[in-house]
Formats: sequence, structure tokens, C-alpha cells
Amino acid sequence: MTDTYARLVNHGLGRDLARKLGLPQPADLRRYRPGQPLIDGPVLVRGSGPGADRIAAALLSWGLDVRRHAVPKERLGGIVLVLDALEAPGDLEQPVLAAAPSLRDLAPGGRVVTVSRVPGGTPATAAARQGVDGLLRSLAKELRAGATGNGIVLAEDVSPTAPSALGALRFFLSGRSAFVDGQFIRVSSAEGRLPDDADAPLAGKVAVVTGAARGIGAAIARTLHRDGATVVAVDVPAAGDHLAEVANGIHGTALQLDITRDDAGQRIIDHAVHRHGRLDVVVHNAGITRDKLLVNMDQSRWGSVINVNIAAQLRINEALLASEHFRSEPRIVSVASTSGIAGNRGQTNYAASKGGVMGMVRATAPLLAQHGGSINAVAPGFIETEMTARIPFATREIARRLNSLQQGGLPGDVAEAISFLAGDSAGGISGEVLRVCGQNLVGA
Repeated sequence: MTDTYARLVNHGLGRDLARKLGLPQPADLRRYRPGQPLIDGPVLVRGSGPGADRIAAALLSWGLDVRRHAVPKERLGGIVLVLDALEAPGDLEQPVLAAAPSLRDLAPGGRVVTVSRVPGGTPATAAARQGVDGLLRSLAKELRAGATGNGIVLAEDVSPTAPSALGALRFFLSGRSAFVDGQFIRVSSAEGRLPDDADAPLAGKVAVVTGAARGIGAAIARTLHRDGATVVAVDVPAAGDHLAEVANGIHGTALQLDITRDDAGQRIIDHAVHRHGRLDVVVHNAGITRDKLLVNMDQSRWGSVINVNIAAQLRINEALLASEHFRSEPRIVSVASTSGIAGNRGQTNYAASKGGVMGMVRATAPLLAQHGGSINAVAPGFIETEMTARIPFATREIARRLNSLQQGGLPGDVAEAISFLAGDSAGGISGEVLRVCGQNLVGA
């Protein structure tokens, strides 16, 4: 769906009028295209410990133009602030204030990424590390022109250059993270490996996507295919024509299936193995809404949402965990929602189901770890889809602007995050929830 307002206030007379009136002017976001440079312009790496040196060396090995000290008025593509050696709150001052003037030189669509560690150790160390959370989230709200700020949080024994730490850094620096802002990814282990081809990180994988006939699901299927995966597109029989169109367009296969069936998990496994010889990735995207104030909620609305959005995922995951065909570093990615974090009026059933998805993800992570696998969730905010297009105009406009990027995201933004979490470079990331919401300003 086209954001007419954004187009109007960024060109000609509309742009001049918006500036005079102080109206929001959503920037054109820097989104990923295969073959494009990872980032536009030099990357400044600040930090005094060995972690900063190692990250700078890794970025140099990617062919990036790396700076260790700022050059006045040089336009920067990104700033990486390495804070992995904090021991007390006072340790924040020097690296943060040293990097601060360079924010003026950040290019449109630029990136700021912090690298820190999980709060722990002494009270002073925990305070300093937790302080990075507030620092980064506040900074992200100060950035302009489509620039974003995000953070990587390392477990105590994980190196700043562990595969998943570098994978997360590449994701945050790239156009793949265009609508991810003010968020953190926790790297809990040294598992994972970087792909040989950064533009085909899913090469050789077989991935299943539920709810793939339209909207976000179709975008996920297309993005996984673009990134090298063979895709099984799953949706209900009623969506068969749209499903076939998506599957044919990406040279995948279509499976017409009601995921609430007791045997849905086994049918998915059988189809993937019979048609493609393996199963590596399952993306739980299928979901429904049946909105109503709780005082007016009936059993049908409540039960259908819970059954599709979370109960079906639990049953399918049971089949996956029991299958010998889902053993080689498997990946599960579920689509949650910011409604499950912050709540939403009239969506108690939907929010409960999406909160349930996040709880399921955290509890399932240890079960997959024994096979080198991972499970994570992506929580979209306001995304431009057929569903949001039906929201009344005034409500829709307010929802679009209530994030740091002052616009709605695209289905492809959700798909990019899912593709990252489905890849080998995210092997050390599990049990996490990554919000794709432009840093929503309400509730969470």
C-alpha cells in the first residue's frame, strides 16, 4: 500500500510546507538489494578494548572502509560503538562522548550499532551494561533521515567476532534492517558460521513458510528464495490459486493444508522430504485476527485465534522435534507481534496468542540446542498490508507515524529479519524476539 502522505511531504511544495509547519517527514529508507554495497560510506569503530580492534579487523576483511578515529565532516555510513569491556557506569563516558560528534556526519540511512555484554557480574558492572540499553534506545529516537540504531548483546563467554555476533553486525549495518530500530539481538553462544556468499545465505536450504499465499507470508517465501532456499509454500485450500502463484513464481512447491489439523506437522515433514529431500527451516507465519473488546468476546473468536496462532505452532513443533529429518542445525522462526508485547485495544485474543508465541520460543530454544538448532520470533509493528489498508484513515495515519521512522514498514522488512534468523550466521541466537517496528513509541 502506498504511503501518500510520505510521498507528498518529501517533494516540492509539500516538502516546503511540511518543514514550515513542523510536520513529520518520513525518509526513504535504505533497503537491501542483491549486489549492493553493505553500507554507503566509511564505518567508524570506536572503543578502546581488544574487542574494538577485532571488530575493525573483521570489517576490513569484508572490504569496508574502516575508521578508528573520526575525520571531521567526513560523511559516515555507520558507527560501531564497542562497549564489551564495561566495568562501571563511569566507563561509558569516554567512548560515548568521543563518538557523539560523529553523529552529525552520519549519512541518510546510516547505521549506529552498539556491541555490549549481558548485565551481570558486580552491581557496578551490571549497571554499566544495562545502561547501554537506555543509551541505545534513546539515541535511536534522536537519529534522523532514515538512520537507525541497534545493539548486539554478547553472553559473557562469546567473542565480539563470534560468527553470530558478526552475522548480527552485518544484518544491522545492511539495508536488510531498514525497519529495525532501537532493538537488541542477544548472542548466547559461539555457534553458527558466516555464509560463503553474503547474497545467498540460505543456499542449499529447504524452508517451509506457512500462510504463504498473501501479504507478509508471500514476501517471506520470495525473500527466502532470493537468498538461496528452496521453499515449500503452505496455506489453506481456499487460498490455493494465490498459493500456486507464489510457489510457481519462486520455483518452489505448494502444500494446501489447514495447519490446525492434528497431522499438519507430519504432512509438512513428509512433503518437504519427499519433494526436496530434506527440511532445514520452518517459518510459522500463518495467523488470523478476530478482534472484539473482551467484554463482547465469544468462544468462537477466542478459540479460533488461539488455535491458529499458537496451538497449531505447538503441535507442528512437537512433530518437528520428534522427526529424524529435522536434526541438522534446524531453524524455526515464528511471527509474533508487538501487540503481544504492548497490547492493543480490542485484541486480547490476538495479543494473548502472540505473547504465547514468544513464550513458546523461549521454552523451545533448549530443546533445539542439542541438534545445533535455534528458534526465534520476529514481532512486526505497523506493516503496510491489505489488512492495515482496511483500518480507518485517521487511525491508520496515526499508527504509521508512531515510531521513530515515522512510517509503516513493508512486508519485505519482516521477511528480511526472518531470513537472517533462518541462516547459519544466526546459529548462536536462540530464544530471542526481534521487533520489526521502526521503534514503536507506544507501550514498548
